Amino acid sequence: MRLTHPSPEDGPHMWRLAGETGMDVNSPYAYTLWCRDFAATSVVARDADGRVAAYVTGYVRPDSPDTYFLWQVAVDSAHRGRRLARRMLDFIGETFAEQGLRYLEATVTPDNKASRALFASFARDLGTEAEWSPLFTEEHFPAGGGENHDPEDLVRIGPIGPEPTASDD
Repeated sequence: MRLTHPSPEDGPHMWRLAGETGMDVNSPYAYTLWCRDFAATSVVARDADGRVAAYVTGYVRPDSPDTYFLWQVAVDSAHRGRRLARRMLDFIGETFAEQGLRYLEATVTPDNKASRALFASFARDLGTEAEWSPLFTEEHFPAGGGENHDPEDLVRIGPIGPEPTASDD
């Protein structure tokens, strides 16, 4: 697998993969736009044929510039069990210090054991904490259309890396 930042051409493939993996699927336009505007904070994993086999999307929170918010993680079923999600998370984490990032946040449904294990191992290997708290309840998601949304818990991992030092400007 080759890890790289996405390009707009990857958007349709990420949209397809989101649907195939049972994730909340946004519009194809949203994925293509994401690959343009948030490519630097996202990653795709390409198989030997260059196809998108997995991706992570995320961004730096505008109101908390030391925090990376991980939006989605998707891994094609043919590539699961190879620690690919973790490798993509590590790929993103490698740039945290140079970007001034100290925390990673994500939301996870209470029953998503795989994502919970992923974030717990990431925090443990960095020697930091993964703090869980309720964030969004069913009331935050509109009912209708035959689709209900489970609540989402927030995981906040950090601090990551050494404490920033004050510089003499």
